[in-house]
Amino acid sequence: MASEVLCRRWTTLILRELLCGSTRFNELQKGMPRISPGLLSERLRELEAHGLVRREPTGTGHAYRLSEAGEALRPLVTAMGEWGHRWVESTASLANLDPSLLMWDMRRNLDPTPMPPRRCVIQFLYPDLAPGSRRWWLVVEPGTGVSLCYTDPGFDVDLHVSSSLRTMTAIWMGYTTLAAEVASGMVHLTGDDALRRSIDAWLGLSPFARNTVNRAAAEGA
Repeated sequence: MASEVLCRRWTTLILRELLCGSTRFNELQKGMPRISPGLLSERLRELEAHGLVRREPTGTGHAYRLSEAGEALRPLVTAMGEWGHRWVESTASLANLDPSLLMWDMRRNLDPTPMPPRRCVIQFLYPDLAPGSRRWWLVVEPGTGVSLCYTDPGFDVDLHVSSSLRTMTAIWMGYTTLAAEVASGMVHLTGDDALRRSIDAWLGLSPFARNTVNRAAAEGA
């Protein structure tokens, strides 16, 4: 019965998004850009019917939150992610790249604490992509949070980050390091010195990247 509930396509990814803090329908879609709105609605109804998700009315629609039973799945979903990072071949993981998914997760995991206490705007440029998807902006506002912008937000850019999408995805997944890619010329950082020096501290990487890097270091030793 547990398999019938949890092994439906997209179900564990929806749980992952909810566990990572997404509560709105559009937030869930941004974390899973390849799911159709109709299928997402269907899966959310199924999870609600099984008692894993609660739908709560808000002033502008509905919020989706995990029930106690849904929250209890956190160790299982985390273990699946750790298994994937350890055993799924990295070349396969990097075969299907999606800039919107990468940037959404980077926004979610960015830590503004090491950044200057003011608005900071970081532009990511992926020259290898089509013109409509090359430029992305992260806007960090003290006390407000981090916004991902798909079009120019109209603020001066403090730091420009340029690389291929594959390189930045590999950094995010922990298959390589930012320092190594900067040294090799695969990543270019231009702009505010304080942001450049502290980027390793604030850049939002995959929650499993540390395990990947630690494992690679252990194998190298």
